Amino acid sequence: MRETLASSLRAHLGAYATIGAVVAAVAGGFAYTAGWLSPGRLTPTKLVDALAPPKGPALGYRRNHAKGICFTGVFESNGQGAAHSRAAIFRPGTFAALGRFNLGTADPGAPDATVRVRGLGLQITAADGEVWRSAMIDAPVFPVSTPQAFYDLLLASRTKDPDALKTFAAAHPEFAAFGAWAKTAPFTGSYAEERYNSLNTFLLVGASGAARPARWSFVPQAPVVPITAADLAARGPDHLDKEIAERVAGAPQRWTAQVTLADPGDPTADPSQAWPETRTTVAVGTLVVQRIEAEADGPCRDINFDPTLLPDGIRVSDDPFPAARSAAYARSFDLRTAEAKHYPSR
Repeated sequence: MRETLASSLRAHLGAYATIGAVVAAVAGGFAYTAGWLSPGRLTPTKLVDALAPPKGPALGYRRNHAKGICFTGVFESNGQGAAHSRAAIFRPGTFAALGRFNLGTADPGAPDATVRVRGLGLQITAADGEVWRSAMIDAPVFPVSTPQAFYDLLLASRTKDPDALKTFAAAHPEFAAFGAWAKTAPFTGSYAEERYNSLNTFLLVGASGAARPARWSFVPQAPVVPITAADLAARGPDHLDKEIAERVAGAPQRWTAQVTLADPGDPTADPSQAWPETRTTVAVGTLVVQRIEAEADGPCRDINFDPTLLPDGIRVSDDPFPAARSAAYARSFDLRTAEAKHYPSR
């Protein structure tokens, strides 16, 4: 999906050869669907179809973030989140967790170094059975501000018109921030060294019923060692899966769960806009990854990490993307489960 743009565009907005690849990386995570636009213009089927590479989708796999590996562990809540949300998972305690480290690509065989975005799908289950599902990526902002713009970006990335992305970027200046990240952010050699961000805004609902907009991140406790794409490529096409399996076998890996609370006036419906770093951030617990399993027969294989599956105490906000993602995820889930015979198993 890499696109070659005019040099003048590269000068202003960064490495769009990289951006073209990243479009696929975030595509499955932030899809748009009917219900926000008229059904005649856009549907989940159209959107999911647009994610497929030129040769068609990899049957039996997720339509994006197709390359991944499962994990199980626990979420250790420290109780600090209970002041902001009545969700049971924010009370002091230890809760079951499972998830999936993944690469943002529609190709399950893509070499690690060719994929810019990494993701974390996570499910935390409370003692009463309520679950909190989240799908996060390591980018600090989303490329565009509206779902329609995202769909247009998908189309621009697929066309053979060499000026398509240049034209798109000129019409969507918010794209520049994402482009700068994609161009300059270093790679790491491990899923354990990545910070994973929700990007979308949700509402934390307290015991009184009062709601406050929030976003969350899972921040690695492992030291972060930046490397180049060339360094990563030299480690092999499937280095990340092998590395995380070996690392966790040696010792559990941990991420600090941080909730960032919005101030009045902060944008809540636009994931392309980062909130100021001065916003209140609360460390609410620790994700502990204890076991890695291959996805082919692992516990994450048949999980749909629908970001609207939330416990009492967390609600969607006016951000339209979670509902859109939910619909696209459901469509992708239906397709891949119907194609299960194509999915390899050990």
